[in-house]
Amino acid sequence: MNNSILNANSLPVLEQVVSFAQKRHHILAGNIANLDTPDYKVKDLNLSKFQEKLLQAIQAKNEPNEPLSPGLSASRQGDPLREVTKNMEGMLFHDQSNVGIEQQVAALTKNQMMHDLALNIMENQIRLLETAISERL
Repeated sequence: MNNSILNANSLPVLEQVVSFAQKRHHILAGNIANLDTPDYKVKDLNLSKFQEKLLQAIQAKNEPNEPLSPGLSASRQGDPLREVTKNMEGMLFHDQSNVGIEQQVAALTKNQMMHDLALNIMENQIRLLETAISERL
């Protein structure tokens, strides 16, 4: 299958959302597991920072003549979307507040919903591509 077909739609963006959600899910689950650990500082991935990097990558992909921002580097294929979740530097932060289990479970649930939504959209995109390819043959 031609790689440009897969990159022409929203699949690369959804791939980054799923990857981010998986990494964040792991961190949030660790927070819940360590909630009773003395002096444990709650960790999370900054959703707004991720969204900012993703938007920059989308804009850079849509305007290939524009230089990438300092946080993003083009991959070998020249696709800035592939680099969004590769470098989590600056996205991880430690919360100094005493967050309870309710907040962690709520964050985990929201993250799971974001992950599931991205996977459902990806699945529909792939089905559409399969339908288009099978109709062509």
